[in-house]
Amino acid sequence: MTSQEPHRTDRTDTPRRTVLALGTAVAATPLLGGTAAQARTASGTRHAPAPAPHELDITELRRRMADGRLDAERLTRHYLERVERVDPFLHSVIEVNPDALREARRLDAEGDPGKPLHGMPVLLKDLVETADRMHTTAGSLALRGLRPAADATVAARLRAAGAVILGKTNLSEWAGGMSLTHHAGWSARGGQTRNPYKLDRSPNESSSGSAVAAAAGLCAAAIGTETNGSIIDPSSANCVVGVKPTVGLVGRGGVIPGVPSQDSVGPIARTVRDAAILLGVLVGVDDRDPATRASRGHFHRDYTRFLDDDGLKGARIGVPRTVYFGYSHHADDIAERAIATLREAGATVVDPADIPTAERLEDLPSSMIVQAYEVKRALNGYLAAAPGDHPRDLAELIAFNREHADRELRYVRQDGLEAVHALDFGEREYRQALATNHRLSRAEGIDAALRRYRLDALVMPTTGPPAKIDLIRGDSYGGGASTPAALAGYPAVSVPAGFAFGLPVGLTFMGTAWSEPVLLRLAHAYEQASGVRRPPAYRPADVGF
Repeated sequence: MTSQEPHRTDRTDTPRRTVLALGTAVAATPLLGGTAAQARTASGTRHAPAPAPHELDITELRRRMADGRLDAERLTRHYLERVERVDPFLHSVIEVNPDALREARRLDAEGDPGKPLHGMPVLLKDLVETADRMHTTAGSLALRGLRPAADATVAARLRAAGAVILGKTNLSEWAGGMSLTHHAGWSARGGQTRNPYKLDRSPNESSSGSAVAAAAGLCAAAIGTETNGSIIDPSSANCVVGVKPTVGLVGRGGVIPGVPSQDSVGPIARTVRDAAILLGVLVGVDDRDPATRASRGHFHRDYTRFLDDDGLKGARIGVPRTVYFGYSHHADDIAERAIATLREAGATVVDPADIPTAERLEDLPSSMIVQAYEVKRALNGYLAAAPGDHPRDLAELIAFNREHADRELRYVRQDGLEAVHALDFGEREYRQALATNHRLSRAEGIDAALRRYRLDALVMPTTGPPAKIDLIRGDSYGGGASTPAALAGYPAVSVPAGFAFGLPVGLTFMGTAWSEPVLLRLAHAYEQASGVRRPPAYRPADVGF
């Protein structure tokens, strides 16, 4: 796998024998100074199995580096070998960084200066620009010639914090904006990303590869982006933690845009603590993103200080049952058990505590106006300014896809791009629509519910168990929790909550603007009380539900 020949696949099935080979590949991974086997003391007492090395959290990895049991080069090599062995079954990594080991050796030569991510290999969604030998393509063949002149702000901050940029992750092409039908985790450049818990299941969109790679232990953590559900939904489907920050908390300079009034960049990790570590690195004012000016006085360099195992004691948490329950009885059952855990851990659960505008938020004509207006202008502006030989606007992109229909349009239509290109709303209509979105989702929506019931946060199932991949007709989607926070630009955290027939389902904590410290505290305490997450099983398509 090289930057000249990116990792991709056109296969739509994974034979049973490859799943058996996958088990061998996972077991063959080096142990990084630890052991994944059950240990015995001299007296023969059995201990619980130690975590597999790729399941170790950032705190433990940093501890091993500090005491000399591990270094950045060994850790980076470990993850590169896992990508080589495991990812052919998952297609979550669209491209590895050919200079990753060189970066790791440089960090080792520097010594450990105590940076929060020193030596930690991190994967970036293929919307995040990097000024190196990797591509930035949104999963599209049309952007293979794009060579950014500078790192995106988030990439630069990760490097400054000591992270090794390991590679780019696959995604739903153009962050899910290409087609009006759900084809989660499919791109012409990267092929079809698969869910590691069951290989015929959807990874959910659009930060599909980032969530799958984090779940499968192909990196220490990953970066995703969200416009509406694109961090929290794949995090739910792949049993990992996803943080969708308040719009403006994390700079989006150098990130291929979607809907700027809704776009967020955030961490995806195996634990809330790891996600909090990454969030503290990513936040801050970004000169390339005017929205971040509002974050002054609201961001924190260390979100781990808000984490408390007893953080649910005394909390008031509301359950918005209208709209956000009832679309999946499997998700409902898991959410009910999670709500019981919240109570047992000391929270006061107000049930129901509905968002007054919930039903209207899910079918707002103004939402379509905002999306069409913003995507058209943001994407045209990005393509016009980006260096390299590629389409310079939406019209040229649509034409490129038609010319390369055998690969670009093999499974998906580009009716999403075509609709955005055709629709032409004026600025006044757009401003009115945006004001409507904000009023209904903020003052009359999330904030109204929090105020009325005196709540710290809302909680609901993130989305249902992942559906079967269907490249011909598109994946089915029953419902989810993402829309209120998406339209408001407010934060949400999805944390593993349970399994339906071995398929993961997450729980979302949602709050008002800049409430990440509260949401992370609640999510961490729930994570510690529930202990739900377990590593993926890589089950083949013909086993069970």
